[in-house]
Amino acid sequence: MRLTDKEIKVVAFDADDTLWDCQSWFDDVERECGELLKPWATQEEVTKGLFATERGNMELLGYGTKAFTISLVENAVKMTHGEITGDIVLRLIELGKSLLRFPTNPLPEVKETLKRLYDDGRYRLVVFTKGELLDQESKLKRSGLAGFFEYMETVSNKGMDEYVALCEHLGVSPNEMVMVGNSFRSDIAPALAVGCFTIHIPYHVVWELEKSEEYPHEHLQKISAFSEILDILSVK
Repeated sequence: MRLTDKEIKVVAFDADDTLWDCQSWFDDVERECGELLKPWATQEEVTKGLFATERGNMELLGYGTKAFTISLVENAVKMTHGEITGDIVLRLIELGKSLLRFPTNPLPEVKETLKRLYDDGRYRLVVFTKGELLDQESKLKRSGLAGFFEYMETVSNKGMDEYVALCEHLGVSPNEMVMVGNSFRSDIAPALAVGCFTIHIPYHVVWELEKSEEYPHEHLQKISAFSEILDILSVK
């Protein structure tokens, strides 16, 4: 389905695992944490414990690298029954900090597609992501993609209220915006619920807390290549 017969004014993009790879870096840190804690627990136990700790901390800490690092250390203390040494704690903190610096190289076809959308001039391009403000701003700057976007907003959670507020801030109605993202739970479902059009581009790794049941919808299109957005929006 092409959207040329719709009054689309804004194309909003998720950031992590939509514009650049993110989750695989977190997965690597999780695996290294498992190696550090081998004397006390298996990798499966560390992974299961970390997920439970992150979920328990979500209401207080929200999403982002700092929240993940706190959960990483907290889970390690639990896994080792308090026997964890200072050097391991320091290493876990260093691993957490590394997630604030990893290269945010654009995923395949992202830069070329954004350039064509930008040059076309019919659509306002924005980034709508969740996490920590400084971290997300730094990722966008490191990616080299910032110049394509007129606006970036980072929120603590992506729910229906946040999508309504974004549309109000941009001065458009939900049916004048397309949301593009990899997470059905955060990028697609709440956007559909308020009346936006959506383009779902799944990524090969998914954070456990982002897994969600998918369903068809007349305002939803699922793609496998980023450049397919151009055809949907009839950009030559």
